[in-house]
Amino acid sequence: MKKLIPFADTFLSVINFQKVQNNWNYKKSKSIITKRIAVLFLIVLFSCLGNISAQNYYRLNGNDMILDNGKVIRNIKLSQDSIYSYKFSIDEKEKNFIGKSREFSFFLNDKNIDGFSGWKLLSTKEIKDDHSGKGLSIKIKGTKEWNNITLELNYLLYPDLALVRKWINIINTGKNEVKIEALNVEDLETKLSDTHSVVYENYGRMKHLGRFVGNWDDPVVVVHDASARRGIALGNEAPGVVKRTAFHTKDRNVEIGLTHPGQSYPFRKWLKPSESWESPKTFISLYKNSDNGFEEINNTINEFVVKYMQPRIIKLKDKPGFVYNTWYPFRSSVNDSLIRKVAKAASECGIQEFIIDDGWQVNENSKPNDSGWGHNYGDWLVDKNKFPNGIKPVFDYIHSLGMKPGLWISVATATGDSKVFKEHPEWFTVNKFNKHGNLHTATPNQVYTACLATGWFDYIKNKILKYVNDYGLAYVKLDLSVVASAYVNDDNISGCYALNHPFHKDHNESFLAIYERLSKLIDELHEQAPGLFVDYTFETAGRLQLMDYAIAEHAEGNWLSNFEDSFPLGELRVRQMAWWRSPALPASSLVIGNLSMDRKNFDFSLKSLIGTLPIVLGDPRKLSAEERVGLKKWSLWMQEMQKKYNYMNYRKDLPGFGEPQEGAYDGWMRINFENKTGGIFGIFRQGALEDSRQVFLDDLIPDSNYVIKLAPDGQEVYKATGKEIMEKGFQVKMDSLYQGKIFEVGPE
Repeated sequence: MKKLIPFADTFLSVINFQKVQNNWNYKKSKSIITKRIAVLFLIVLFSCLGNISAQNYYRLNGNDMILDNGKVIRNIKLSQDSIYSYKFSIDEKEKNFIGKSREFSFFLNDKNIDGFSGWKLLSTKEIKDDHSGKGLSIKIKGTKEWNNITLELNYLLYPDLALVRKWINIINTGKNEVKIEALNVEDLETKLSDTHSVVYENYGRMKHLGRFVGNWDDPVVVVHDASARRGIALGNEAPGVVKRTAFHTKDRNVEIGLTHPGQSYPFRKWLKPSESWESPKTFISLYKNSDNGFEEINNTINEFVVKYMQPRIIKLKDKPGFVYNTWYPFRSSVNDSLIRKVAKAASECGIQEFIIDDGWQVNENSKPNDSGWGHNYGDWLVDKNKFPNGIKPVFDYIHSLGMKPGLWISVATATGDSKVFKEHPEWFTVNKFNKHGNLHTATPNQVYTACLATGWFDYIKNKILKYVNDYGLAYVKLDLSVVASAYVNDDNISGCYALNHPFHKDHNESFLAIYERLSKLIDELHEQAPGLFVDYTFETAGRLQLMDYAIAEHAEGNWLSNFEDSFPLGELRVRQMAWWRSPALPASSLVIGNLSMDRKNFDFSLKSLIGTLPIVLGDPRKLSAEERVGLKKWSLWMQEMQKKYNYMNYRKDLPGFGEPQEGAYDGWMRINFENKTGGIFGIFRQGALEDSRQVFLDDLIPDSNYVIKLAPDGQEVYKATGKEIMEKGFQVKMDSLYQGKIFEVGPE
């Protein structure tokens, strides 16, 4: 305080205290009391100014650029023509997680370039996103033979998270086209042990030792140093089969970015003079004092995705609550009469979205009775043999029943008899033999895949929008391969080999180009049809049950599977898939088929499905009136819970419960961890020998009182404080070997 006395003197001399002195003796106005008042004012003022500066989450100190939000600190330096991170820690006093690092790397015209290759600083500026992210953009220019390249390194931090998000803009400022490959947006040397570290891969659910190069199933991985009880989570927001995340390929290094030459589906980007390109985003989260690396995904990454990444399903206010799809058992054998009868029965079960799958469509010149799977793709006209009055009266009927109508459409597939294929063959992918290709199967069979990097983009967008604008389409299931197949192992059957398509120059560039165009297509659909729910299937994504952040950013859902196994295996597989993909990905974006409404023990099926986005199939006409009433009761309960807790935004692992498996208990909780008011949770007995389990919850307020109710009737089963429920738990008893129970937990 003494050091601020001179500032207080100056401060007091500026202010006219005559007006406020009243009984004060002005000669005493510089008394120690008044000075202390002034000093305190200055302390508050300086503190406020400091907080304003700190809110930017960065500070500049010469050539040091320091990212700091109070939870994580990252030091980046520009020195001797190099730019590199040299400190990455949870705070100033904590151990450093990295050594002097390359910062980024890529191939420029086949030459390796990284942060040590020679750069000069052009500028820095503050950046923000729409979800509380703040940080710094660093603009640098090459100083050697790559002085035709300018980079913008972008870093964002978020409140209360030890996490840094990063992406790169690459700008060609030269006179010649350049080739970019092997991009590592993050390329850091860690101080984690190479022998004691375990990599949590494949959505964080599997463990790997030693050198690791991830693939399309690694939207987030965790490198956990077991001996040091700390680690880092590596997030990759690249789409589909072009994502690459690695550890210890050199010496305990981590790399996050895009596929390299020599891998399946290698990334490439050609940049023309004055052209720029923005990479997919990455993120890194640090943690300590933990013996379980997956907990970083269950908590920090989960929170980041929900609160700050905010994929489409999270932002969507009116989420689909109970969806029906016709694919099983009707396959392609749908018609006006059938749909009306099935829709009527489905509405009595509380279904909210009714989706007509394959079989409704026909090509302009198709032969009569030429229908079924693999036929009539491309022109996307309504089959008047099946729907004599068109699709609009059917949609109107579905609307009249209180449901939203949807359609299955292959986003990039046409058959050889279609008008669009005959008139625009230049819109279709070219295979390595310079012929039109089918990416979905190993042989064309008169089925061809369109390239979204052509005029097909506008064609299919307008087709979908016509069904939205003219007929009231509210849900579209976009299906079949666009880049790679979920079923073909030949890497050569992928992408597009055409050398004259507008948005890719060659085969390697086509992979990311097609994904980018698909994302743009979905974004433009949303711009013109804000209420449209887009289901982006795993077949479109390119690999079995593939789901990632790029899909979730643009589409609300992802059809992950077609499970038709009988009870109780089908239910187990649904819960296994939901557990496997969440909470790394939003649970409500996971659309898991094909459990049937008319199957044995469907009560167990529905409870299993409530852990994701509940979608059901089967024939609801086979259900009795009593069974339909029972399902509608569940539908109304789910709607009530969503209104009370917004539970569909949340899902975490239930403490003490692991992967769903035969002979065990499993469970999940969908509790609002932002306001901690409550939510729902499920417990399942899958052939376990014991008839009861002690259940503990998280994300409750310790000193608040809660009540737990059995769904859907609302029978009270337990009352306690949040602290008691989280620390002591309560017992759940099940009488049958295969049984599930769903509960609500909320304020008393």
